[in-house]
Amino acid sequence: MTKKLLFSVLLISTARILYAQGNGSAGIVEATSMITSYFDPATKLIYAIGAICGLIGGVKVFNKFSAGDPDTSKVASSWFGACIFLVVAATILRSFFL
Repeated sequence: MTKKLLFSVLLISTARILYAQGNGSAGIVEATSMITSYFDPATKLIYAIGAICGLIGGVKVFNKFSAGDPDTSKVASSWFGACIFLVVAATILRSFFL
């Protein structure tokens, strides 16, 4: 009688563990879908930041060019390089994770 009781307790506990693993995988799938839903708004936000950075950089480069500053090309390359980096980084991250 003791062996049957021990076997039934082990069987029930094993079934509970297997059932709990199913709920864990559903939670992981739900968390993954929630995180991937944030990529579209984040990508659009990074594009907007890149556009604002480009506008500010364009104004700064124009002011330096109008003033006759000799290092205009260095300033232009740094500002527009930052904009290009933001756009490329957002695109690569989105394509890599989605």
